[in-house]
Amino acid sequence: MESIAEEILNLVKKKMVEQAAYSRDAYKELIEETILYFREKGKLTDDDNDEFIEDQLMGMWESVQNEFSKKKI
Repeated sequence: MESIAEEILNLVKKKMVEQAAYSRDAYKELIEETILYFREKGKLTDDDNDEFIEDQLMGMWESVQNEFSKKKI
């Protein structure tokens, strides 16, 4: 995974824990929010494909969901 996508994923996971938001919809919303945040901070530019990054991260939903379900046990 590209480092920027990994950075976004790590921040999304942190936000999920902080907000106790573990649904797929919340995950998607946090990805969109974090991409916008990275864009505002200049970490993402017009050269970056936001849609591709979002699709890549959404494709990891099952893995993220499993990671959090294991932590709850």
